[in-house]
Amino acid sequence: MRENLILNLQSFNSDYLYEIWQNGFSNQNPEWTKWNAPYFKDYHAYPSFSDFKQSSVAEYLLSDSCKCICLNEKAVGMVSKNWIDEATRWLEVGIVIYNSEYWHGGIGTKALKMWTNEIFKQHPELEHIGLTTWTGNPRMMHLAEKIGYTKEAQIRKVRYFQGVYYDSVKYGVLREEWEKMHRNL
Repeated sequence: MRENLILNLQSFNSDYLYEIWQNGFSNQNPEWTKWNAPYFKDYHAYPSFSDFKQSSVAEYLLSDSCKCICLNEKAVGMVSKNWIDEATRWLEVGIVIYNSEYWHGGIGTKALKMWTNEIFKQHPELEHIGLTTWTGNPRMMHLAEKIGYTKEAQIRKVRYFQGVYYDSVKYGVLREEWEKMHRNL
């Protein structure tokens, strides 16, 4: 990532929602949907920003579960957290950069590091953060490993997409591992 670019995570607002709608939810087949669990076939394009603002997607983005990835104050993606089981403190994270022009520049790496760090700070009781992806998204697998997540499980041939079976892959990082690797964050 170029040094003159400022990346941060912000709560979603109407301006950020508009940019995310333009980049991620106004077209019928955006590139990001080919990588972000396309086997669920749950993507829906919204013909207007007004429609998008009233959608469950916008509601989710505006929730405490998400933050907007901002690059020089421009919304380019989102990070999320979801409780698998809050009672047992099992939480997983996710990330999507909606505009492919911002792929391969280190933005996802920096954003997921920041998000993981923020979650560990917000939840001092949390000892583990997980991330689930699929073998059809090798870039996400590489990103998880690159920042220090460990592959914890691989469930074979459970994601069927376009005539091919893929594996579901689970990654995780423990608090003590994270703190040891990322003391400077």
